[in-house]
Amino acid sequence: MIKKLTAIGNSLGLIIERPILELLRIDRDTPLEVRTDGEALIIRPAREKHRARVRGATERMMDSHDETLRKLAE
Repeated sequence: MIKKLTAIGNSLGLIIERPILELLRIDRDTPLEVRTDGEALIIRPAREKHRARVRGATERMMDSHDETLRKLAE
């Protein structure tokens, strides 16, 4: 599917058709994770399970590298 961006105020938006929204169980209140791999834009629903996993990994990383992160922050 080829899409073009649509002007929305001073920004640009991507219109996602209803069948895709329904397939992914996305509505206007669904938080979306937006990231890139350097070549593509990746948009996916930010499900609580995923957020909890990311939060846990972040906390473990911060715990194991606390001293280094504090030095970098100075």
